Amino acid sequence: MRRLSGLDASFLYLETSAQLMHVCALITVDTATVPGGYDVEATARRLDERVRLIPAFRRKLYNPLWNLHHPMWIEDDEFDLDHHLHHIAVPAPGGRAELARLCAHIAGQPLDRSRPLWEMYVIEGLADSATGTDGDDGPNGTVAILLKMHHASVDGVSGANLLAFLAGTEPDAPPPDPGAADAANAGPPGTVSLLRGGVAELARRPVDVAKLVPGLVTMVPRWAGRALRGTGMPVPFTAPRTSLNGTITGHRSLAFAQLDLAEVKAVKNAFGVTVNDVVLALCAGALREFLAERGELPAEPLVATVPVSVHDRTERSWGSNKVSAFFASLPTHLPDPAARVALLAEGNRHSKAHHHSIHADMLQDWAQFAGATAFGLGVRAYSALRLAERHPVVHNLVISTVAGPPVPLYLLGARITGLYPLGPVFHGAGLNITVLSNAGKVDVGLLGARDLVPDLWPLAEAIPRGMAELREVAARRTAATEN
Repeated sequence: MRRLSGLDASFLYLETSAQLMHVCALITVDTATVPGGYDVEATARRLDERVRLIPAFRRKLYNPLWNLHHPMWIEDDEFDLDHHLHHIAVPAPGGRAELARLCAHIAGQPLDRSRPLWEMYVIEGLADSATGTDGDDGPNGTVAILLKMHHASVDGVSGANLLAFLAGTEPDAPPPDPGAADAANAGPPGTVSLLRGGVAELARRPVDVAKLVPGLVTMVPRWAGRALRGTGMPVPFTAPRTSLNGTITGHRSLAFAQLDLAEVKAVKNAFGVTVNDVVLALCAGALREFLAERGELPAEPLVATVPVSVHDRTERSWGSNKVSAFFASLPTHLPDPAARVALLAEGNRHSKAHHHSIHADMLQDWAQFAGATAFGLGVRAYSALRLAERHPVVHNLVISTVAGPPVPLYLLGARITGLYPLGPVFHGAGLNITVLSNAGKVDVGLLGARDLVPDLWPLAEAIPRGMAELREVAARRTAATEN
């Protein structure tokens, strides 16, 4: 038995049929690398032997009525891979549009909370044009895999680690060492011990709150002071309103793009900035083009929420999610790509310093007091009253960057050719752009609320164009420096 942290549980409490709190990864693989050839039954056997060694894939929620605290993870004694692994085919002609539409539909379906909170879809019938790979059509060509996992069980770092347990650096890599994975699951606790623990937790809460209040009281004026002096991150509720910022439904739209990491690093070196600065500049340029084509480019910068991992700074050992976030100003109002990079780099330095002035565990500590009833009623009321369209915009979208594997990986024997992460969307912010480095590539996954942004391909296609533009500017800058 392992209890969820308050932050993990918050993703359960915030979930509705419209605001789904799972994360996805669209993975394209070259089945020609599979030892002995690609076979559906062999794929299922390889997956089964791995998930039975990794407790995180076999745990389910336990939350009886007499539980007075956050839910718990327990072993699913009736675990059946058939409930989680599905083989399907993309509709003809099997191009990227059909693949994206199918994956968007799957991403818009909730996970079954009575079972371990993950699903894997093996998608066949792809044409080469769907992914840009060089493999042949059919059983020895490209296959796509859509992996869904609930945010209550993973964040970006822990999700990448779990994927690494399923994959390997060689096509015939052996299953992972069970000792390297999560601690083993256990069965449900007894009713008396569960009640006793819940009552004890409720009794401790006033003391725990009293311990946290002084830190919050001293943090607020420091945070506000930096924002007012212009040396901090953008202030929430100051973002310009766009069509991305409204009430969402459960329908999703999806697109993806792939870049060369070497080109991103060349731009980084030419401007003396970080890879994250370049990624945000690319997103700003693509969003500028996208919104201008829709006739709604605002005169002010967009505001993005940027989740960041605190795995290396946290003092807390519990919980799967160890994340915080900062607000970033995206200079979509600037036509010059070089100016966008420079302004973003400066703004990000202020935002990161501002963010680091807040204790890494503050969000996780306060989330311990999250309540299922209050959160659930709040989200449903917020949606029903369409409040996202009535108050100032908190932020326009979410942009997340994740460090992925630096070397090629093989998933169930097949070489991974694309690894496109897809994060959740929220009421008031109906677009999520997640970027992951992967064996010399930069894979970009875009997920949107279909009612607000029906077609994400124009935005996805603008990203490589923006990369080409930045590459030219960087080359001129480098040549001028050398001369």
